Amino acid sequence: MTIQQPLRRSVLVVDDDPSISKLLRIVLEDEGYQVVVAADGRIALDRVAEHRPDLVILDIDIPHVGGFEVCRQLKLASETCLLPILVLTGTESADARLRAWNLGADEFLTKPFQTFEITARCRSLLRRQELVEALDSAESVVYTLARVIEGKSPHTHGHSDRVARYATSLAERIGLDSTELDVLRRGAILHDIGKISIPDAILNKPGRLTDEEFDVVRRHPADGARIVEPLRSARDVLPLIRWHHERMDGKGYPDGLIGHSIPLLVRILAVADVYDALASDRPYRRPMSRQQCRDVMTADALGGGLDPEVVLASFEIVAGPTPVPVPL
Repeated sequence: MTIQQPLRRSVLVVDDDPSISKLLRIVLEDEGYQVVVAADGRIALDRVAEHRPDLVILDIDIPHVGGFEVCRQLKLASETCLLPILVLTGTESADARLRAWNLGADEFLTKPFQTFEITARCRSLLRRQELVEALDSAESVVYTLARVIEGKSPHTHGHSDRVARYATSLAERIGLDSTELDVLRRGAILHDIGKISIPDAILNKPGRLTDEEFDVVRRHPADGARIVEPLRSARDVLPLIRWHHERMDGKGYPDGLIGHSIPLLVRILAVADVYDALASDRPYRRPMSRQQCRDVMTADALGGGLDPEVVLASFEIVAGPTPVPVPL
């Protein structure tokens, strides 16, 4: 059996001084890293897109696209925002250092430099990157698990993805910012992960659930929160997982929250979740028409379940671009 060697970590060196680039290549290759070189900012951005390095060593004073702008673009892009950047420059001013850190740079060293300091900083940044990747891998497993769970039933297949689309469209209509939209999208995908504890016979039962069976179903929000809680990177979505079955009148579960003690993101998710459940095929009924969904959701809101303001906003999504004010 052939044992595959671990992939070498790659470092992108961005510097317009060939002597500096050559020295860094020699030092880093001696450390076992794969080195790619770029002489200006434009090429650097292309190299990142092509090779996706594990670390960038970045000079500030480079042609075409300056180092600060390269740093800004990489840290703003979702695909590269966690890419570690070590700024290595001849500029020693405190303003340059502060600006680099404000743009998201992870380290700042000045020229001339000691090679041992470069290698030590690289090792430190790459160790941290490995931890980030491990957490990201664990989170990916949880997201995959969520999709596997809903895929067990033809009646729930694709439910979370549809709910995520409905919920983010509604949140955009209400006027929430990009950070809140991201939390909502991730929470919507994971909101039913606790259903792993519900037997298939209950999930797919064509008739009415018994009280005992419904008690089992009612456990899934708390079970889901317990599954996700160990993931620090997903803790901001815990309220959406735990509380998406709470009601405005306090008669929901698992915690009996009342009114606006239920966070707005959770209230939006609840509306999207109910809409998709009504509009989709279920073991016990056919999918409802849009008007039927509207009638049922309106009645639910009037009865103390869904947030009436959010329900109203959901009906106005296609009416125009003006945000609908919803109380927090």
